[in-house]
Amino acid sequence: MDLIDMPASPAPYYLISGGMPLRGEVSISGAKNAVTKMVIASLLTAEQCTLRNVPLLGDLDLTIKLCQSLGSHVQLEDHTLTIHTPEIGETKISSTVGGLNRIAVMMIGPLLHRCGEVSIPRPGGDRIGPRPIDFHIQGLQQMGAKIVERDGLYYCTSTKRLHGATIKLPFPSVMATENFLITASLAKGVTIIENAANEPEIIDLIKLLQKMGAIIELKVDRRIVVEGVERLRGAGHTLVSDRNEAVSLAIATYLTKGDVYLRRAQQDTLLTFLNTLSKMKLHFEVDDEGIRFCATDSPPPAIALETDVHPGFMTDWQQPFTILLTQAEGISVVHETIYEDRFGYTSALRGMGAHIGLYTKCLGEVPCRFREKEHMHSCVVRGPTPLKGTRLFIPDIRAGCSYILAALCAEGTSEVYGIEHIERGYEGLDAKLRALGAKIEKVEAD
Repeated sequence: MDLIDMPASPAPYYLISGGMPLRGEVSISGAKNAVTKMVIASLLTAEQCTLRNVPLLGDLDLTIKLCQSLGSHVQLEDHTLTIHTPEIGETKISSTVGGLNRIAVMMIGPLLHRCGEVSIPRPGGDRIGPRPIDFHIQGLQQMGAKIVERDGLYYCTSTKRLHGATIKLPFPSVMATENFLITASLAKGVTIIENAANEPEIIDLIKLLQKMGAIIELKVDRRIVVEGVERLRGAGHTLVSDRNEAVSLAIATYLTKGDVYLRRAQQDTLLTFLNTLSKMKLHFEVDDEGIRFCATDSPPPAIALETDVHPGFMTDWQQPFTILLTQAEGISVVHETIYEDRFGYTSALRGMGAHIGLYTKCLGEVPCRFREKEHMHSCVVRGPTPLKGTRLFIPDIRAGCSYILAALCAEGTSEVYGIEHIERGYEGLDAKLRALGAKIEKVEAD
């Protein structure tokens, strides 16, 4: 990695010595991709909501700050969060907090229901290609919201109660589906979300909303029907486990030739991942409390892999799995169909010794939005290749986790910078790895 890519000033980093097999047991945290949306959903009611199995990470801190800026009373003890928003005293979301990622767009529905107005900053997010909020804005406008973009802000108003609509998503966007579920729960009449996403985190959100009094039905052909109610009540809910964390730790186990039991890893949310492991002759054992992953000395066979919307192979699993493929025997192919720019992390892997090539052609069978476009969205990996420790700078959460996995199995020592991305999306990942025997140290800035 070029020194020009390194932080200009001293920053915390992970110092990782590779080659140590992971052994033992750790517990999987609650789902990052569920907790922030549930906190937002609590704004639909003036009553208290309680969330259990909450992951302690940066994205939750950001969402709590957003809610507190509006008037929410929040208490977090251990992994239980209570949030109570009897009144909303502010409808302008500050760009100093709300602009850090796209979560602010989820505030529009609840605040229009309760206050009739809200302004949010233009969203940011991970550097994995454009992720516009057009789906969100258009759907909310169909439900009666008036939205104007001006000077880097979206000004949103509604003079009447938002109403139901038939919203057809051009792509099964997870966040847009969640946004419309939350907004439609209090809208007048019936909302039909066509081509909706149906990830486990969405089902978990539906469970919470149903406990709050929402009427939501899952139909065939990716349709969700929401019958709006007059009011919602407070509720308690225990979050689903984080399937991304489970996948990352499982792959770390195979990469280091280890043997790890992941308590609270849930088979039903990992079916596609586990099937892929079976195709590669990788051993795992499932019981009622979790899943054990156990590596062998021989490298697994190469595989052809395509990401897809749920229940397909999750795009967030692509980066860590590509690290595993660098240690597989033969030529593997990865076809990314969800995001057009999610292979940027592979240049650092090549610097560590991986044999990886990127292509614009669709190297797979899944219908792809990027066919005949100039996006590097297919990847060919030749293995097994030994990786060498190096300096790495994390650009986003998933790439960052893949860098850590690569460093864990690399020869020598690696310095991994940009660890704020990891701490934003994983709860104590370095501590869990240390508990399993990894040599990973967080070095604080001078």
